[in-house]
Amino acid sequence: MGAVLVRSAFSANIKERRDCSTALFDAGGRMIAQAEHIPVHLGAMPDAVAAVRRHDPQPGESWILNDPYAGGTHLPDVTLVSRTAVGFAVTRAHHADVGGREPGSMPADSRSLEEEGVVIPPTRLTDDVLATLVAQMRNPEERRGDLRAQLAAHRLAERRVGELCERRRRDAVVAAMDELYTYSERAVRAAISKLPNGCWAAADVLETPNGPLTIRALATIADDEIEIDFAGTDPQHDGNLNCPLSVTRSACFFVVRCVTDPDVPASGGAFAPVTVRAPEGSLVNARPPAAVAAGNVETSCRIVDVVFAALGQAIDVPAQGQGTMNNVTFGNDRFTYYETIGGGQGACRDADGPSGVHVTMSNTLSTPAEALELAYPLRVRRHALRLGSGGDGVHRGGDGVVRELEALEPCRLSIVSERRARAPSGAKGGADGAPGRNLLNGRELPAKVTVDVSAGDVIAIETPGGGGFGAA
Repeated sequence: MGAVLVRSAFSANIKERRDCSTALFDAGGRMIAQAEHIPVHLGAMPDAVAAVRRHDPQPGESWILNDPYAGGTHLPDVTLVSRTAVGFAVTRAHHADVGGREPGSMPADSRSLEEEGVVIPPTRLTDDVLATLVAQMRNPEERRGDLRAQLAAHRLAERRVGELCERRRRDAVVAAMDELYTYSERAVRAAISKLPNGCWAAADVLETPNGPLTIRALATIADDEIEIDFAGTDPQHDGNLNCPLSVTRSACFFVVRCVTDPDVPASGGAFAPVTVRAPEGSLVNARPPAAVAAGNVETSCRIVDVVFAALGQAIDVPAQGQGTMNNVTFGNDRFTYYETIGGGQGACRDADGPSGVHVTMSNTLSTPAEALELAYPLRVRRHALRLGSGGDGVHRGGDGVVRELEALEPCRLSIVSERRARAPSGAKGGADGAPGRNLLNGRELPAKVTVDVSAGDVIAIETPGGGGFGAA
C-alpha cells in the first residue's frame, strides 16, 4: 500500500518526502499491521477508523476525513478508510495544501481551525464530494492526483486481502490477525514487566511570542502496564500549538515502543498496555475549534521529549534530539511546497547521536534538490551538516543541518519551528546541543513566522544539534 501511494502521488511531499502512512485494521477496528512510515500518523489512525465505523461504512465505499477532533492530526493530513474482506484499509497523507488563509495550510499564527483549511468530518467519498473538496484547495489537480493515489492504495489493499482470504481461507486470516495483535501486546507487556515499578515526573516548554507553554507528564510503571498522565499541563492557547488527544496518544505510544520492544510487529496490540490521561481543554487534549497546525508537528515532539525525560529517571534513554520538525512552507496561487528538515539526534550511553536525521515523530526523507528545483520556483543554495552543533560528551550529539532555499518568484513563507530559544539537553553530564536559527537574507526570524518573500530572497534554516551523553 505504501509503495503504491508513494509511486503514484503527484506532489513532492508524498512522492519524494514520503509524508504518508498506510495500515490494515480488523473488523473490530483494531490496527493489525502498519507500514514503516510516520509515527505521528500511525498511532492516531485507530481514532480515525473508530470515527468512520460509527457511520457503518459498506464494502465498495471509501470514506475521507481530516478533522483533528474526529481521529485526524492536523488538516493537511487527509485520511481515507475503506472496507476489506476482513476489516479496513487506511491511508493518511500530508497534502501540500488544503485551503485556508495561507498557501500550504500551515500558517504560523492561526487561531482557529477554519483558518488552517477545509475541515472534513467523516464523509463518504464520491466523485462529487472529491470535486467539491479539491475546488476549495490550491492546485486542485495536484490535490486530485494525490487523493487518487491514496485510492489506488486502497484498491490494492482490498484486492490483496481478498486474494489472501482465497488462498488461506478467511477464518485462518482472521485468526492470524488476532494472533498478531495479541503477540505484539504480549511482547510489549513482557518488556514493560522488566522495567522498575514507580512514578516519575518531568516537564518541558514550547516557545511562543507570548512566553513559554509548559507540558507536564507523570509516567507510572506498574507491573506490565504504563500510565502517562498530563495533569498540570497548561490550558490550550489561542495559537496553533494545541494537540488533539489522538496526537498525544500517538507520541506516548512511540516512546513506549522505543523503551520496550522497538522491533515488535507494529500493531495496535503494542499500544494496549499504555493508558494516556490528559485534562480536557489542555494543550495536549484541546477542544474544538482550537487551531492545531503546529500541535501535530511540534507539540508532539515535545511530548516525546517530556515522556522520555520522565522515564529516563528510571532507565537509560538518549540525550534530547533536535525536538522539532523545522516546518517550512512556500506558496502562492500557483504553487505550494512544504518540507520538514532533519537535525541532530541525542547521543546515548554507547554511541554518538546520528547527524542530519528526522527525530521523534517525523520519519520523512528530504526532497532531493533536483526534484525540488524541477517542480517549484525555488533553488537549493546550500544543504549541509551544521558541523559542531551537536553537544560534547563521552558520546557527541548529532549535528544539525543548514538548508538555504532561494525564492525565484514572490510568494508567502511560513516557518513553524521549535528549539530556537531553549537548546536540546545533554544527558549524564553531556553538553546541550546548539539551538536552531531561522534567517531571511541574513536577518534572524522568530521560531514561528509567516511573511512575504520576493524573488531572490534567501531563507536559511539552521536546525538544532542533539545533546551529548556523559561528561567529556
